[in-house]
Amino acid sequence: MNEFSTETLSIAHQDIVKNTRRWLEQMVVGLNLCPFAHSVIAQDQVYYAICDATTDAQLKQFYANELQRLLGAPENDIATSLLMFSQGLEVFDDYLNLLDWFQKLLQQAGLTGHVQLASFHPQYQFEGEAADDLSHFTNRSPYPTIHLLREAQMTKALAHVVDPKKIYKDNIKTLNKLGRQQVEALCPWSK
Repeated sequence: MNEFSTETLSIAHQDIVKNTRRWLEQMVVGLNLCPFAHSVIAQDQVYYAICDATTDAQLKQFYANELQRLLGAPENDIATSLLMFSQGLEVFDDYLNLLDWFQKLLQQAGLTGHVQLASFHPQYQFEGEAADDLSHFTNRSPYPTIHLLREAQMTKALAHVVDPKKIYKDNIKTLNKLGRQQVEALCPWSK
């Protein structure tokens, strides 16, 4: 079982985890935006890590600690980790800069074959898409979040998927079918 307990967190951090879990339940699992999420959430195999740091040194240390935690734990205990940032990354471009830096650190550590990064942000914008396109909501989360995924686990999960690109296309269809009003109601933080 995941050692994570909200009782050891400050009230502010408990709220971050609670809001993130609600997003996972309502959007990610509820709308089946990620067909692989249900089992790890149901089995309590998601580790929630909250970062209040704003300096480069603190951010780098937080990231290194969370990579070590994920890779040092059995997959049945921590299948995946969500790194949520409580401050300093409200501007989407600032978040993208951090994501790029974390990707470079992953490469420098020789971990690109072991860990993948997925990105989520309250104001997520896919490049080349209209600002009001509903597709952005597939990656909109209550807080700037970097998802650490085990590469081997993703390879295993995708082995059963005929066309992985179809997942993203189906997600957009789902959101368009729901309509803007309902999607925005599910994501009140992204207004």
